[in-house]
Amino acid sequence: MKLGISAGGFGKKASVNLDFVKRAESLGYDSAWTAEAYGNDAVTTATWILANTEKIKAGTSIMQMPARTPAMAAMTAMTLDHLSGGRFILGLGPSGPQVVEGWHGLPYGKPLTRTKEYISIIRKVLAREAPLEHHGVHYDIPVTGEGTTGLGKPLKSILHGNPNIPIYTASISPNGLRCAGEVADGVFPLWMNPERFDLIGTHVEEGMAKAGGGKSLADFAICPGVTVMIGDDLEAARMPAKMNLALYIGGMGARDKNFYNDYCKRLGYEEAAVKIQDAFLGGDRGGAVAAVPDELIDDLFLIGPKERIVERLAAWKDAGAKGHVDTMMIGTNQPEAIELVAEEML
Repeated sequence: MKLGISAGGFGKKASVNLDFVKRAESLGYDSAWTAEAYGNDAVTTATWILANTEKIKAGTSIMQMPARTPAMAAMTAMTLDHLSGGRFILGLGPSGPQVVEGWHGLPYGKPLTRTKEYISIIRKVLAREAPLEHHGVHYDIPVTGEGTTGLGKPLKSILHGNPNIPIYTASISPNGLRCAGEVADGVFPLWMNPERFDLIGTHVEEGMAKAGGGKSLADFAICPGVTVMIGDDLEAARMPAKMNLALYIGGMGARDKNFYNDYCKRLGYEEAAVKIQDAFLGGDRGGAVAAVPDELIDDLFLIGPKERIVERLAAWKDAGAKGHVDTMMIGTNQPEAIELVAEEML
């Protein structure tokens, strides 16, 4: 199993803790991951990491597909792949309707259809076998019709891209996981219980079967996010993770369209998911946090005294040995946490 590290957070000022990333690199971490929502972008931070490191890969988790044309995403991936010596991983996602329509000012459309078209276009650009053409629901290349000049023509990339640049997608929904298994090289579920591979793997494998060609988990990377927090006061150590889960399960989406709330229910916490969302949407943020079960935190994350974390790492080691997890994407601000996980896992 490989280790990755979440390297891009959100805040009032864009920043990357390069000392932290370089420490992870020296410990043998395989990858560092950046993100975007509606503030800093993921590409600039990934570029910053690649320019200031030597071995560690950098990936975007995620680049929002509606924010960029597929050709622009391919151009970015090819450029970073060349300049970094092959250390860039292209992570994509449809984002959510609130961000796409409320921030980017675009229709959300059909996210799975968009994903399939988007990746198909990128692969055509990277393969460079013919000038680019695509005529689908979301993308029409070359575009014709009202407002166009009629001068557009199929073009072939000037850059000679690497067709093997890994393309991952972000998903936790059954349909999204099937889509990833069908068209991508990997998926990063935001959270995962290492003992409940069925919640992720069953759907991924269904997508692989649809893709055909003998595609299997041996060709595919499942890379869940894993928060790690060392602390002797277990209740205090759990609190930041509870606040984060309350936000996602309670408020990341509308009442009837929240992928994280649905996933919490599939993880076995249906009653808690309802309570968290009711409290959060009712304006009771404290009540939402209080409704997050300790057991859910312990299923998904590595939190508490060192001995407790080491004990729980056994389940992740087992998942890696079975091929259920390719990379643990560690989320922490503690140097001692990335050191402990590296010591136990690498």
